[in-house]
Amino acid sequence: MRLVDGREATAQRDQLSLRTAYQSEMVAVDQPDGDRLVREHTIYSAVVGSRAFGLETDGSDTDTRGVYVAPTEAFWSLGKPPMHVDGPEPEWFSWEVERFCELALKANPNLLEVIHSPLVVQQTPLGEELVALRRSFLSQLAYQTYSGYVLSQFKKLEADFRRDGSPKWKHVMHLIRLLLSARTLLVDGVLVVDVGPHRERLLAVKRGEIPWEEVERWRLDLHAELENALQKTVLPATPDVAKVDAWLRSVRRRSIHDA
Repeated sequence: MRLVDGREATAQRDQLSLRTAYQSEMVAVDQPDGDRLVREHTIYSAVVGSRAFGLETDGSDTDTRGVYVAPTEAFWSLGKPPMHVDGPEPEWFSWEVERFCELALKANPNLLEVIHSPLVVQQTPLGEELVALRRSFLSQLAYQTYSGYVLSQFKKLEADFRRDGSPKWKHVMHLIRLLLSARTLLVDGVLVVDVGPHRERLLAVKRGEIPWEEVERWRLDLHAELENALQKTVLPATPDVAKVDAWLRSVRRRSIHDA
């Protein structure tokens, strides 16, 4: 290689690194261990997925999602705690409480379902407070996130159907389930995770026993019902951000010195 002053030098590949990478390595500070944060600072966790939805079969996985509170002092370092952790156990994923609140306030279905799951695994006093805030996260934004996500996914599934003659039926089932859940949420102002009386029909969709045209009619009918429900929903236009933020601030104050 040729240096900027015209001199030439020879080096092995493992002796070289990009300047930006080198600079980052030189000032790097170790991050708090994510697995340890989950093990020692989880305030709430619950089973989600098919088992929580009432759609489990013999081969269903047990998917667990949780919320942990990183000690406040961990944020005072250059090495910030991770905002999410995949693990430490298989099929277990957790969010730091601030990130969880941020996404749940945006009506992310995956996060709203965590704190509405009937299958709670762990719940500390702070976890009880989080669950008590559930209504503060609910708003008309759910119409956009639920309906918009299903619309975008069905466009992809329709392309699969035209190309392969068959979509991913399990994914189709869960998209219909989302619309059913959103309908109840908009009409009653309550998020119900279990599919209840729709279980057998949804499982028939998963097995590919219902023709695509019938599934498509079901989807379109549900979209129309969501449109109507939105016009008279009991949900507020926006979530109660101030209430959630006040709680998060109190959590940070209480977790000082909680190393």
